[in-house]
Amino acid sequence: MMIKQDSLFVSIGKNQSLHLRHIYHSDIKRESIFLLHGAVENGKIFYTKSNKGLAPFLAKQGYQCFVADLRGRGESYPAISAQSDYGQTEAIVEDIPSMLEFIKDKTGYFPKFWIAHSWGGVLLNSYLARTPEHKQFVSACAYFGTKRSLYNNHPSKLLQANLIWYTLAPILSKKKGYLDARKLKWGSDNETVKSHFQSMQWAKKLPWVDTDDGFNYSEAIKDIKLPPTLHIAGVKDKALAQPIDIKKFMEESGRGIQEIRVYGKSQGHKHDYNHIDMLTSPHAHSDQFKDVLQWFDLHRA
Repeated sequence: MMIKQDSLFVSIGKNQSLHLRHIYHSDIKRESIFLLHGAVENGKIFYTKSNKGLAPFLAKQGYQCFVADLRGRGESYPAISAQSDYGQTEAIVEDIPSMLEFIKDKTGYFPKFWIAHSWGGVLLNSYLARTPEHKQFVSACAYFGTKRSLYNNHPSKLLQANLIWYTLAPILSKKKGYLDARKLKWGSDNETVKSHFQSMQWAKKLPWVDTDDGFNYSEAIKDIKLPPTLHIAGVKDKALAQPIDIKKFMEESGRGIQEIRVYGKSQGHKHDYNHIDMLTSPHAHSDQFKDVLQWFDLHRA
């Protein structure tokens, strides 16, 4: 059995390209999966080049995994700088559809399954709110630690969100021209001033409305039946995606089938998972990764 990895690049004009990591089995070809990272991250939350992580795990089952790097992140180029003027609106209306069309051109079909970590799930549901006709191509989704607004008041949330994300980050972003989260050790990748500002507004419980064109995602999505979505929460994810935060996002995400499962030793799992190691722990293979496979099998038709 051979798991292979290739880097593919999607041109989006202005000398900019988006990176997709194609991870697949050399002999088995099942449906495609699109994987999208969250804020201050890149696609490597889902894989290592030595085939560890969720994407290689799924590739071993025969799935073709296409792991995205949003504009300026990971191996997309150019990297984020003080000249980067794009934000999450561009991710929703340009980056995501460009990558999905690229995958369709390569495989003949749109990805049948979607996976996101953290803010990536907000971006995907925002895309479906704007493009509801695309939901017919998606059989099921799995979101790891995805919330839009933060409702919990845990002390670690007050530190990571209220102090760092809402207070210090805007000051440092303005000073440097972008949020140098990687140097600050706040994340594995950087954010533009615009993407940080836009995500901060939604995290503060402000309306789910686009700051560029006023598109009202809440109104657009409330009557849409989205693909069946499994929401994964970690018992040690105290700051960024507690069950209360995830459930609020579920409530505003249309009428489709949604289920939340919490992963920790008290629930019979092998590890008490947090916001990051829900994807990077070796124990995840026998806990949430296995459940994602079963969720996709349940809803593939």
